[in-house]
Amino acid sequence: MQNFAPILFFLANTFLCIAQDNFHLQLAEKALALTEDNVTYDPSYFSIGYPNGDVPSDKGVCTDVIIRAYRKMDIDLQKEVHKDMKVNFQLYPKIWGLQRTDTNIDHRRVPNLMVFFERFGEVLPITKNGKDYLPGDIVCWNLGGAITHIGIVSHIKSKARKRRLIVHNIGAGQVLQDCLFDYKIIGHYRYGK
Repeated sequence: MQNFAPILFFLANTFLCIAQDNFHLQLAEKALALTEDNVTYDPSYFSIGYPNGDVPSDKGVCTDVIIRAYRKMDIDLQKEVHKDMKVNFQLYPKIWGLQRTDTNIDHRRVPNLMVFFERFGEVLPITKNGKDYLPGDIVCWNLGGAITHIGIVSHIKSKARKRRLIVHNIGAGQVLQDCLFDYKIIGHYRYGK
């Protein structure tokens, strides 16, 4: 039986890697499906339920693409971010002058999601090579000044096949675009089961 231990270990790890890749491919597909919804960019503050709260389905911002895609994979980022912020509030940005958590908005802020993904996901290298960005990866950008943005890497490649397209909402609703290197990348993550 000891002769089979290395083989069983290899097979278990291979299965785990395949399952992990499958999760992120499914996440990319769920994000792509969001582009079929008619969503108006709306950065308004909304009071939403908790857990599994969402802004009106016809409204949203970049973070809502991420939140909605993960929800379709049975991961509630509203709940997960809130749980961590409640215990580790000091680790999250104080940009907004908050003194405590707010389940209506905390998970809808790019800097908060970046901290969460750094703490619980895999932090990946930021490169200029499109091949380094795989389906289901989360990418964050600085659009200039203190304006941040976030999107999900899809499984669909650009016409030149040099990089994958991004599902995001930068003002025109939930769309699929070739914009990976259009802005300064400040975060690259992989998060999931």
